[in-house]
Amino acid sequence: MTSLASEHIDLLMAGFTHLQPAQPIRFSHWVMSHAAALVRDCQRLVDQRKRINVLPLGSGALAGHAFGVDREMIRKELGFESLTLNSLDAVCDRDFVAEFMWWASLATVHLSQLAEDLIIYNYTKQVGLSDAYSTGSSLMPQKKNPDALELLRGKAGRVLGHATGFMSTLKGLPRSYNKDLQEDKEPLFDTVDTMVAVLQITTGVFATLTPKAEALAAQLVPEMLATDLAEYLVRKGVPFRETHHISGAAVKMAEERGVALSSLSAADLQALHPSFADDVAEEVWSYERSVERKNAPGGTAKSSVEAQIEAIKKYVASL
Repeated sequence: MTSLASEHIDLLMAGFTHLQPAQPIRFSHWVMSHAAALVRDCQRLVDQRKRINVLPLGSGALAGHAFGVDREMIRKELGFESLTLNSLDAVCDRDFVAEFMWWASLATVHLSQLAEDLIIYNYTKQVGLSDAYSTGSSLMPQKKNPDALELLRGKAGRVLGHATGFMSTLKGLPRSYNKDLQEDKEPLFDTVDTMVAVLQITTGVFATLTPKAEALAAQLVPEMLATDLAEYLVRKGVPFRETHHISGAAVKMAEERGVALSSLSAADLQALHPSFADDVAEEVWSYERSVERKNAPGGTAKSSVEAQIEAIKKYVASL
């Protein structure tokens, strides 16, 4: 993902909220938005280790061991980080199974969201998918279906179902061991297999993904710069609570005239507020200028995105 973002750092695209065009962003910023979620997933997975790598040996059936087993020596020899605290808890604890499956549920939710984005962008021809991750129709030869992405999206429900089902099994169990606990094996093993598969598919999709520069640019519309118009006045000293309404009035004016927002002249805008000057066109009606102004850490300016890419590379290298 970092390679794809770096390679296409200069590509601009439409950013959306509510599936409506919102503000211009860099394509690489969109890529990094999903990479950031996957980094959190990785952090959560690593964090589980200290709760999973705990030695239960020596707990007996439930009451502990009667022959003075040196649990600490066994822990060191086997490479565990710590000992279970209570034998009664140890023999019925399946938190490590539940926590892994809930981790996998959230991770597949993130992958499902990523898949949905790409399904939409593929439908609108903003990205191209490799033939290895798409298929034709059995009837309609013109079709190129994003099957791999649809399967990624569908696997989230499967994994979430495993986690929910196993938690339902656990919720009614008395202390300590009960045969119900054997129901952990099938959902856990299937969750592991599913995670291996979906991560491989995601890696392949991104390694072969092709952003379509012209189609991405075609989604950019002047109305996405309405906030920039409001911010122009803020830089002139007008409070944002006022500029928001003024920019809205400009949008309404353009809609009533049936023209693009960027077609309004300085004189048109000055009728809405005297702080608009002749430089408004140069300052506002530029998608590149708009994204470059978002240069705070985490923003969509080139320098900000490059910092995000480097941060993720550094994190991955530390694993």
